Amino acid sequence: MRRVFLAGGAAAFTAMGGAGAVAFAADASTASPSAAADDSASPSPSASPTGGGGGGGGGILGTQTITEDFYGLTTDGGQIDDLFTLHSKGVDTAPVVAAAQAFLAGLTDAQKAKTQFSLRSTEWRTWSNLDPGEFKRQGVSLADLTDDQNALGTALMTAALSADGLETTERIRRLNNAAGVMLGKADVFNDELFYWTVMGTPSATDPWGFQFDGHHLVVNYFVLGDQVVMSPCFWGSEPTKMVIDGETVSVCQEEVEASIAFIQSLTEAQQATAIIKATKANEDMKAGAFADNAIVAYAGIRATELTPAQQHKLLAVAEAFVNRAKADVAEVRMAEIRSHLADTYAAWVGGTGGDDPFYLRVHSPVVWIEVDCQAAGPLGGAYGKTRGDGPTQLHIHSVVRTPNGNDYGRELLRRHYLTSPHHH
Repeated sequence: MRRVFLAGGAAAFTAMGGAGAVAFAADASTASPSAAADDSASPSPSASPTGGGGGGGGGILGTQTITEDFYGLTTDGGQIDDLFTLHSKGVDTAPVVAAAQAFLAGLTDAQKAKTQFSLRSTEWRTWSNLDPGEFKRQGVSLADLTDDQNALGTALMTAALSADGLETTERIRRLNNAAGVMLGKADVFNDELFYWTVMGTPSATDPWGFQFDGHHLVVNYFVLGDQVVMSPCFWGSEPTKMVIDGETVSVCQEEVEASIAFIQSLTEAQQATAIIKATKANEDMKAGAFADNAIVAYAGIRATELTPAQQHKLLAVAEAFVNRAKADVAEVRMAEIRSHLADTYAAWVGGTGGDDPFYLRVHSPVVWIEVDCQAAGPLGGAYGKTRGDGPTQLHIHSVVRTPNGNDYGRELLRRHYLTSPHHH
């Protein structure tokens, strides 16, 4: 079932699953900001500020809102039941709970009112990779916070992410700032216009989560007891490499290198199956922002057609992203991904050379990964490219999702509401 959101006000929405539907009203005080919405698989029209689903999702930003209730990414419009269940995962969530509590406690009352939302708020879904000049965020930005408050925010991110994940976020912000300074656009492209929101109340037992949202960087983090869902996440940069203060700073290299290593490991016959299009478009992302309900069929080569060594290289693409979470969270997530390896597909667009721009999609019942080399955007001048030059590895967009209704931990939340006595 899908039901249309009421524009600009309270919205009813329904999460579907095998145990039945749970309907509840979104908090009217947290209506989404003006933003585009298109839950189809197609990239947004060329009138979109970045021209595709990887930039802002379908539609033209500033003229639309979310138009459908959350259903989740599927292959045919129907969810696969019983993929995600409530049971102990052994993840130590105490540090992230404590860090989130400390972060909220460090805010003023006015800041907290801007930052904390209902757990069922549509704020979860109103994230975008676009710069803050093109997409207005809610919450508080790093620029809104004092040094002490920012230290508490850093502690929260440190509790949620691995050292690699934390370094990736810092490098994305650092490159964004350096490119903005170089082009005289630092008022919009900098390292401070990244926004915090917290959904629900941080708890060791009850569901809650947080979102960190800004240009080329989005982390959605849901917690329920010792279960964590870290998706959707968006990781990207323009440029992906730049000399800053005499130091070469690079980011998004792990996913690019792992992707190329995978495609180059295939035989010519296997590549013929994996490559769904030889020519790379300026952008090919299908499930970026505002594409929560994208319907995309499996395509490319199935993992059962790969040798064990090739399967290992395919899983290495997932690990490049999953390992940005804490080790115990990553271990659980990779076990989940491996358990569905037989139903995992890899689809490739573009050339297979080490420097060729490409698009890779890794798709299974429990994971969706897109790595997309894009044409120059608003920061192309920082590396001497224009959009007419075509896609390049110097502009990367990547998104990680959990299909079949568990982005934002929504399937776990649905089951929690069905089974917890205090919700009856």
